[in-house]
Amino acid sequence: MSPIFRIAIPSIVSNITVPLLALADTLIAGHLGAASYIGAIAVGGLLFNMVYWLFGFLRMSTGAFAAQARGGRDLREAHCTLLRSLSVALAVALLLLLLHPLWAEAAFALIGADAAVESLARIYFALLVWGAPAVLALYSLNGWFLGMQNARAPMVIALVQNTVNVVASLTFVAAFGMKVEGVALGSLLAQYVALVLALGIYLRHYRHRLPAVAWREWMRRAAFVRLFRINLQIFLRTLCLIAVTTGFTSFGAAQGEQTLAANSLLMQFFMLFSYFIDGFAYAGEALGGQCLGAGNRKGFVQLTRRLFAYGLGLALVFTLVYVAGGPHLLRLFTDQQRVVETALAYLPYTFAIPLCGFAAFLFDGLYIGTTQTASMLGSMAAATAMFFASQCLLPPGNGALWTAFLLYLACRALMQAALFGKLLAKFPNNSK
Repeated sequence: MSPIFRIAIPSIVSNITVPLLALADTLIAGHLGAASYIGAIAVGGLLFNMVYWLFGFLRMSTGAFAAQARGGRDLREAHCTLLRSLSVALAVALLLLLLHPLWAEAAFALIGADAAVESLARIYFALLVWGAPAVLALYSLNGWFLGMQNARAPMVIALVQNTVNVVASLTFVAAFGMKVEGVALGSLLAQYVALVLALGIYLRHYRHRLPAVAWREWMRRAAFVRLFRINLQIFLRTLCLIAVTTGFTSFGAAQGEQTLAANSLLMQFFMLFSYFIDGFAYAGEALGGQCLGAGNRKGFVQLTRRLFAYGLGLALVFTLVYVAGGPHLLRLFTDQQRVVETALAYLPYTFAIPLCGFAAFLFDGLYIGTTQTASMLGSMAAATAMFFASQCLLPPGNGALWTAFLLYLACRALMQAALFGKLLAKFPNNSK
């Protein structure tokens, strides 16, 4: 099997488990006897997803540095990379635990849920916040596994975590009569089971293959400065992503609840495509970083060409699926006829999502793997500005909103394509 597919396929499987887990929690909450339980899980999940999303740099930077160390056959540095990342993850988790009362108050004030939902969401939040150390440490470990080209480990961890989550949540709810706290405890238990499994995989497969390192080696100031610089750039890029996502939702909500609901359904077309194309972006991270570590410019160029060939093929397949089956997917998502009718009017915009978006995802993977995060941040900032400027300049309406979103995706890709020569310049002139 091609190295690209050896990383992409397990990564896609891991990605697909994310919405399935959210669906399982919602299904359990939906049988607790009141709509407020569903709302509480949705609000609580939103709080954690938004915050944890910001710290996704732990996975990305760790994978990039590990891949580069692997490419340079520097197993000592690969080991140091993991230890540095875990130390940052645990420090951030401790900070989140210390500040979680302030975090909760600010978030609930911003969301403005009704009293019944907020009361239950606070119970859910108060329990699940203790999973922060496990979640952030898993980001580091999964990123490191990916950088070491072991995409099966994150896949197995995700499958086990989701299975434990569903079984434990059902047990706490059905056998012990718990409500929202049972769902939270099931998720919390699954997070720590996944962490133990990840540590077990590391100890079993890598402990004897990696050289021991003294704390002075992995605590080098220069290495942490570089790590924080890369992490900050990825963090700011994530803020731009959140700004666009929030802006899209806000602009749609201003046009009424039917438009908001329709856009939420149509955005699932983007999310579905992203779960698949992200698998190839992860391959770009791991293999691109390895090429840089090995000084293999020729291999990197070949990798880029193959990634884009696969990505274009995937985009064409999804475009055809959306054209042929888009209306059926909408009716699968909901039985609300008015929402479906509104969504159908804007469905053609989703046909352009794969072709406008695939290059941005793949470039992100290559830029992260080679730690060209400053260029990636600049591209994302320009694309974000393009989104908001387009929304202001185009004639009002939901069509303008979708046009702005497509321009944002295309701008990301075009900016990164323009800066690709700078990325290639990172390879030495005498590289292979």
